[in-house]
Amino acid sequence: MAYKHLTIEEREILQNLRWQMKPIREIGRILGRSPSSISRELKRNLSPERFVYTPRLAQERSLEYRHHRGREKRLKNDAVRSYVVEHLKLGWSPEQISGTINTIGEHISHEAIYQYVYAQVHRGGYGYIKPGCEDLRVFLPLRRKRRMHQGMRKERRIIKGPLPSIENRPEEVSLRTRIGDWEDDLIVSRSTQNALKTLNERVSGVVFIARVFDHTAQETNRVVEERLNIVPKRFRKTLTRDRGSENLFYQELEEKLDIVCYFANAHHPWERGSNENVNGLIRRYFPKKTDFSLITDEEIRWVEYLINSRPRKRLGFKTPYEVFFNRTGVALQS
Repeated sequence: MAYKHLTIEEREILQNLRWQMKPIREIGRILGRSPSSISRELKRNLSPERFVYTPRLAQERSLEYRHHRGREKRLKNDAVRSYVVEHLKLGWSPEQISGTINTIGEHISHEAIYQYVYAQVHRGGYGYIKPGCEDLRVFLPLRRKRRMHQGMRKERRIIKGPLPSIENRPEEVSLRTRIGDWEDDLIVSRSTQNALKTLNERVSGVVFIARVFDHTAQETNRVVEERLNIVPKRFRKTLTRDRGSENLFYQELEEKLDIVCYFANAHHPWERGSNENVNGLIRRYFPKKTDFSLITDEEIRWVEYLINSRPRKRLGFKTPYEVFFNRTGVALQS
């Protein structure tokens, strides 16, 4: 006789019999099921916190298991899975991983990576971690427990039309052979128009962090000019930016700082990977939902100091301050 899965009606009866403290053998006799089937059902679905059996959740898990039964693991193969997990734990975003995985001769979309991460958790993030799986949600940029529906996130205004493209940027910038190539970005807050402008030098890893009081191009230019003016002119060569509307007046910045601006392609954050990683570090000190209007300039400078005075593996365990000074003779540390 073929085995039949428990129905939702049987699961509700099982719950009632559990409330009556009936033994497993008697529950099996009443339902016409073997004691081992009842035992497995309870073992799979008892809440570890409260030791409670919930028929609805048990039914959903059963249906999900049947839907995925026999399917191969998500992502193509072990090499892709290893690369994805390793770089997630390094703080890379799925977009950065997707954009660089061709270095091992593979291709995968960032959406497939998100699906893989949330597939490790029952009910798309609402349940518990599946046996033999790992919770990778903590390594995602936003660390969300569940997927956010499309359209919920407010899109930034993107500058359209011709702009100096990153594809025309000198090769030395990509090779990191010289000091003076910078990247910038804006870290925003839902609570206030105040935001943080971040600038990082690609070779040394030196980071500047400054408050902007709104998201206008004029305010952004003011802060970038103020911070980069402390660097000698010969170490201000290029600035790579995204296409956010706050970067609209880039020509004025080029004239005042004698610097050349380039723009990454829209929705290609990995093209400014160094800056994306810096922003992730800053978020450890100022997590999501931080109201930037309530933090002081002293706090901002302290976080800047902590990041610049931290040894980096890629720098031979020297600090960004040390590398910048050794390469330029300019001491940025106050």
